[in-house]
Amino acid sequence: MTITNQILEKIKEYQRIIIHRHQSPDPDALGSQGGLAEIIKASFPEKEVYTVGGPVNDLDYLLTMDEVTDEMYREALVITTDTANAPRISGEQYQLGKELLKIDHHPNDEPYGDIAWVNTEASSTSEIIYDFYWEHQEELKMTDEAARLLYAGIIGDTGRFLYPATTSHTFWVASKLREYQFDAAALSREMDEITEKIARLSGYVSENIQIDESGAAKVILSQEVLNRFEVLDSETPAIIPIPGKLKEVKAWGIFVAQPEGFYRVRLRSKGPVINTIAKRHHGGGHPLASGCNAKDLAEVAIIFEEIKTAVKEYK
Repeated sequence: MTITNQILEKIKEYQRIIIHRHQSPDPDALGSQGGLAEIIKASFPEKEVYTVGGPVNDLDYLLTMDEVTDEMYREALVITTDTANAPRISGEQYQLGKELLKIDHHPNDEPYGDIAWVNTEASSTSEIIYDFYWEHQEELKMTDEAARLLYAGIIGDTGRFLYPATTSHTFWVASKLREYQFDAAALSREMDEITEKIARLSGYVSENIQIDESGAAKVILSQEVLNRFEVLDSETPAIIPIPGKLKEVKAWGIFVAQPEGFYRVRLRSKGPVINTIAKRHHGGGHPLASGCNAKDLAEVAIIFEEIKTAVKEYK
């Protein structure tokens, strides 16, 4: 039995299905989570299907979360989407379910779950969810809302088809999703919009990028800077691509101070592999897009030196 058949059989088996995603969600986390939920609801209207995981910050135009109790997890199937390791799952309640399925496109360095479908060749988990539908379309139904959510996830994780993970299959999936009724142009505008304070923070980032001669770059956002611009860490993903727009930059790190004193580290690259750096600092991710934490500025400095080394060694 193929992995997709196993997943479909588990979905059929359970009356209640609770779908989680990763903390601090991005469009692919919400798109894959919500898209799968919509497909299951349309295909099996008698089932109870919930999407959970706490605040979605400024992405509530994509999806909002349901409220569930601990008791509701009894005899429930739990599915996680777009979540590489268990510590990043949105909410510890997932442990209360009867069985746990994982659907993801990140490297499976920290396996979890009773069944895991991981396709690292996919541009996004939203692409994987569409493949699941397509393979079993005699039993599954796509809806306009599911298509909107999956399309958002794909354009979010591919940077509107800019990143190397974009394949001909990605374009094919996107083209099939566009056959459904939703306003793709309006969705793209919503995903591209930023607030005035983020625009002003973007100016600070552009003025304060540190670039070495090899093309390694870093930006440190201290707590003082965040306070000055009245920006929360959850709002900073919008500035991550900025260093990469500079021709001279080959790989970069954004180091965001946290109230607890450590730094959230967001690593990006145009070629040099940087997820090995993230793994050395208790993180992980894709070869060109990863994240980790630095306990202090000393570790920030170490990570930046490792970025420099990765860029110098890249050919």
